[in-house]
Amino acid sequence: MTTALKIWHPFTQEALDSPPIRIKKAEGAYLYTDDGRKLIDGISSWWVNLHGHGHPAITAAIAEQAAKVDHVLLAGFTHDAAERLRESLQRFLPSGLSYIFFSDDGSTAVEVALKMARQYWENAGRPEKREIVALEHAYHGDTVGAMSVGDESDFSRAFRGMLFPVHRVHSAYCYRCPLGKNLPQCDLECMGKLEKLLAEKSGQIAALIAEPLLQGAGGMIVHPVKFLQRMRELCTRYDVLLIADEVLTGFGRCGKMFACELADVAPDLMCLSKGLTGGVLPMGATVCTQRIHDAFVSEDRSRTFYHGHSYTGNPIAAAAGVASLKIFESEPVLGRVSSIAKIHAERLAAIKNHAMVGEVRSIGTMGAVELKADDPGYASKLRPLLYKFFIDRGVLLRPLGNIVYVLPPYAISASELHFVHDQISESLEFCMAHRKSLT
Repeated sequence: MTTALKIWHPFTQEALDSPPIRIKKAEGAYLYTDDGRKLIDGISSWWVNLHGHGHPAITAAIAEQAAKVDHVLLAGFTHDAAERLRESLQRFLPSGLSYIFFSDDGSTAVEVALKMARQYWENAGRPEKREIVALEHAYHGDTVGAMSVGDESDFSRAFRGMLFPVHRVHSAYCYRCPLGKNLPQCDLECMGKLEKLLAEKSGQIAALIAEPLLQGAGGMIVHPVKFLQRMRELCTRYDVLLIADEVLTGFGRCGKMFACELADVAPDLMCLSKGLTGGVLPMGATVCTQRIHDAFVSEDRSRTFYHGHSYTGNPIAAAAGVASLKIFESEPVLGRVSSIAKIHAERLAAIKNHAMVGEVRSIGTMGAVELKADDPGYASKLRPLLYKFFIDRGVLLRPLGNIVYVLPPYAISASELHFVHDQISESLEFCMAHRKSLT
């Protein structure tokens, strides 16, 4: 007898979680279900969708490219779509980033950056510089290298023995300051651990990797701009490469095209994905400086970067990326981002003193509420209750444990976004009513 093949859905426990919701149509800020409901996509379908579902310019570009070249390897070949995407990105990237290496998704963009940083020092004649520094609360993806630089969590705990060791330094998680400091009196003393580490071991350290200004899956933690600026200063002083993981923060999410722009910082390597194609097709990219690229150019083939993916630079995905970047030039996209940010600030300020609220924080299109809980963290009992609460009210939000966040497509209207915030406000009373049953 043949066993029926089933889809293994991410982050679900069969028979414990609700059955998956079947979506038959996606348009603008909405997802339409098979049973006649519509949900506001309050998290951009895992932070990928920029301009709203089904944007006609992107769908047309995909169809046009599919009729020309669907896919060809990028090893020894090239095509118009990849070249156009390179040219389009060049207009937006921080200065100094001059070479782009395409891959498949955010995790692989990070893997490329880590391997590139490690081999750069090998090729430069300094093989002893092989160690990596990463932040507390970091998340960089679910492949082995990406999990290694991510902080230990439910996502990686089962794979401890597979991961390589890294130096872990403080994050600027101001609400839960590791040193017990308070803003504005704090002078970023949390950076002391990083500075001491680099002063003592920079001769062995290849790179520091960080999500600039916004740590996503670790709790939607917003860093002060000076935190990123000082990381850049320390990396420059001690000759350590700075890897900016802009997989989440890139393409307008934090208010500028890239979060690094808010701090006037240019990294040595930058990881891109999610919004790279407008959030329509999977694609990753790692961008680096001329200095890094040139260390791999040699008649000595041992200096080759032996890394590649079957779908590297896929023409259809690249065409979607070109179309998405054209939308930034033809439509007031960053103006929409600014409008979303203003609504977040207004609505979060109105609830920050609620008895259930520990802290509110926002940056660009991300707004978050950290709820008071006896079991804070991703495994908080609040998470499944709140997820169902929001779905029942027509909103897709996926709380990170006791942290409720909104990260909508830029196409969301003001009334739709206010509706989402209305549900968050109502959820506070829901949490108060269920507080005793959660302890």
